[in-house]
Amino acid sequence: MTLSAGLTPKRLGYAILCALVAVLLLGGPLAAKASAQDEGGDEGKTAASSDTQKKEPEAPKGIVRHMIESVGWVFGPMLAFVSVTLIAIIVLLSMDLRMGGAIPPGFVEDFSDVVNKRQFKAAYELARNDGSFLGRVMTTGMGRLQYGIEDAREAAYNMVDSVKASKEQLIAYLATIGTLGPLLGLVGTVYGMINAFRVLGASEQINGQDLAEKISEALVITLFGVALSVPAIFFHTFFRNRLIRLAMDTGNVADDLLTQMYHNSKKPAGPERAPVAEVPDARAVGAQAGVVKPK
Repeated sequence: MTLSAGLTPKRLGYAILCALVAVLLLGGPLAAKASAQDEGGDEGKTAASSDTQKKEPEAPKGIVRHMIESVGWVFGPMLAFVSVTLIAIIVLLSMDLRMGGAIPPGFVEDFSDVVNKRQFKAAYELARNDGSFLGRVMTTGMGRLQYGIEDAREAAYNMVDSVKASKEQLIAYLATIGTLGPLLGLVGTVYGMINAFRVLGASEQINGQDLAEKISEALVITLFGVALSVPAIFFHTFFRNRLIRLAMDTGNVADDLLTQMYHNSKKPAGPERAPVAEVPDARAVGAQAGVVKPK
């Protein structure tokens, strides 16, 4: 897996698929538990009605069913979309920001071996065909190596900053989700409190059960909003620190490899083999000296 500056459709599709699977795995047991609680409540109601004909108070709903119903059709899709987006971003960054993907050990060994053999064109092709963080930085740096080692280093560091900035844009979405989560919960709280006061003002006699139900629905939306912001803030800090470490290590390794290539290019080539002198024909030499008469 390589580190790319932008999102490819393959990576994005894989991340969204993982997010949907995670949501389904989480939502399946919750829905099953809610239905089981409903069936249990219905059976209890049937048994109670068969034993006594008196009207008894309705049993409280299960917590899972209550939370699902409290989110509703307004905030439910909104919170689900934010959840899927959060999981997709975390999966993408986990694949990209890996030390082995940014600085492949095999690439460093192969590049050093080729440079020590003074095969500079093969070294450039090796770096250009490698899509890792280090490969892209080395390709840019070697393109300026003919103008001096300082120009090559500056170009390499600029490439490091460019790739780092592209990843920081994706990490910034985690901070955005971490900020929007409590705000979405606050909107849900205000909306629920409005409904609670509407219930309170609709009747002359205060019904404490209905009022408590509306307030509880408002607090459930707040809970979901805060629950989204906690992992978003954590992973934002985690991936930001990892990106800083990767950028520093990549810059240091690229500097070492460029310096190695520059000094190898300045070394004189090995001593050339002296041409072998042709041995003159003895008869021709004698003829030139007048000792042997040519036939």
